[in-house]
Amino acid sequence: MKVIASLILAAFATVANAQERDWSAPQKPFTIYGNTHYVGTAGISAILVTSPQGHILVDGTTAKGSEVVAANIRTLGYKLADVKYILSSHSHEDHAGGVSALQKLTGATVLAGSDNVETMRTGVSPKIDPQFGSLSNYPGSAKVRGVKDGEAIKLGPIAVTAHSTPGHTAGGTTWSWQSCEAGKCMNVVFVDSVTAVSADSYRFTDHPEVVAQLRSSFATVDGLTCDIAIAAHPEVNDLWGRQQRAAKEGSAAYIDSNGCKTIVEAGRKRLETRLASEKR
Repeated sequence: MKVIASLILAAFATVANAQERDWSAPQKPFTIYGNTHYVGTAGISAILVTSPQGHILVDGTTAKGSEVVAANIRTLGYKLADVKYILSSHSHEDHAGGVSALQKLTGATVLAGSDNVETMRTGVSPKIDPQFGSLSNYPGSAKVRGVKDGEAIKLGPIAVTAHSTPGHTAGGTTWSWQSCEAGKCMNVVFVDSVTAVSADSYRFTDHPEVVAQLRSSFATVDGLTCDIAIAAHPEVNDLWGRQQRAAKEGSAAYIDSNGCKTIVEAGRKRLETRLASEKR
């Protein structure tokens, strides 16, 4: 697992250097498992969970990427008007920038961790955000409601549970649900970013409360029943490698009971490395 975590840590570094155009680049949609579909861009994950009673979208990618997400939903044969909820992992532009446009296209209610609701409404991150000063503003959304830790969002047969995972942002949220295929159900987890990323002037050692939040989030994600892990940045859990394998293996390529744990291990290693560097 340490080797895998090292590879994921390297992927984090790649993500940190990614350009906005990569985060907004087109990506063909595909089914991960059962009613769980990837509809995001080439650099930012967005997931559509479908049912006859309506659909739930997790994240909206960038403002420009919203066009990709909308087109991908249509390509899969689903109507935008049938998307009833848009769930937010965290309130940075690369994941939430497209939510406003998608909300207007769908009429959906936006749900976010309570401490991120104001940012989702305004598109402006607060000063307590570790990345404050280096973040882009984005269009705010209407009809944003806060969710509590452990709250289940239900729509027909779908039940998506919110897990509070603060640190990267104050209201960061990881989402979990079950998807079934050929009579076999899997626990799917959309893992919010659990990484120590900040503006150049920010020191995590000066903010022990944020360090405590990150460590608490590690424990939360580590404790989830996780058959299929989907990271907010697809490279982090080698989604593209799994997609290539799926051509031969089918949906089994996405199943990995250690998926959440390896993401957490890499996040923990990144935090400890950062804290050590700040003490030098």
